[in-house]
Amino acid sequence: MKILAITAHPDDAEFQCAGTLILLEKLGHKIAIATINNGSCGSADKRPKEITAIRNKEARQAAKLVGADYFCAGINDLESVFDNATRRKVCEIVRAFAPDIIFATHPGDYMSDHEIGSRLARDATFTATLPNYSTGASPASPKLVKIPYLYYLLPTEGRDHFGAEVTPDFVVNIGDVIAKKTKMLACHASQREWLRKEHGMDEYVEFMKRDAARVGAMSGFEYGEGFIQHRGHAYPRENVLARLLPAKPAGKRKSK
Repeated sequence: MKILAITAHPDDAEFQCAGTLILLEKLGHKIAIATINNGSCGSADKRPKEITAIRNKEARQAAKLVGADYFCAGINDLESVFDNATRRKVCEIVRAFAPDIIFATHPGDYMSDHEIGSRLARDATFTATLPNYSTGASPASPKLVKIPYLYYLLPTEGRDHFGAEVTPDFVVNIGDVIAKKTKMLACHASQREWLRKEHGMDEYVEFMKRDAARVGAMSGFEYGEGFIQHRGHAYPRENVLARLLPAKPAGKRKSK
């Protein structure tokens, strides 16, 4: 099978689903990572053109560790909008890779790029199958023959934009691949440095590990990644991802 993770910025997939991508690649599945935004605002001391080039290189290095293709729609950070021009770019990425499964950012994540990116990814799963929808690319990729399975990643810190805790449908056990997930995230050195300057502490990797431990604990794992399946009209509803991977339903955490 072919699996495509569509997130907003370079490093989002490494935080939220890299462990699952590693497990799928180990099983022989083909992986790709796509970002809608190019990382242009991810620096305190570099101009957009310079940091964009750096982040593109870092994203490709991280993707290479899991044998993944990397695509970028090229939208500047904080300039995401749901319009036809952007829809065409995301749809063309989906058609070019022709995935069986798509991972998308949670629709209620904390910032506009994430929210709009989630909507664009969901829209592309459907739009990519329509023969009369043109992406305007030359040459253009053929339409998909069927709607891919669609899974949402958990929002940052497991809370939506209202602060409500989000419980996944199921959790994938990534304990055996946490070291490689860490290595993929560490490829994004510019982000680690930016966050260190912004917040005065080096929390980049440790934040990821704490969050993976929090999610894993929902299903009795040391480390985990959670998913919510989109089962709306016309979408495939079999939980194929949980069948492929070491996964368990998520138990609700007890309030303290």
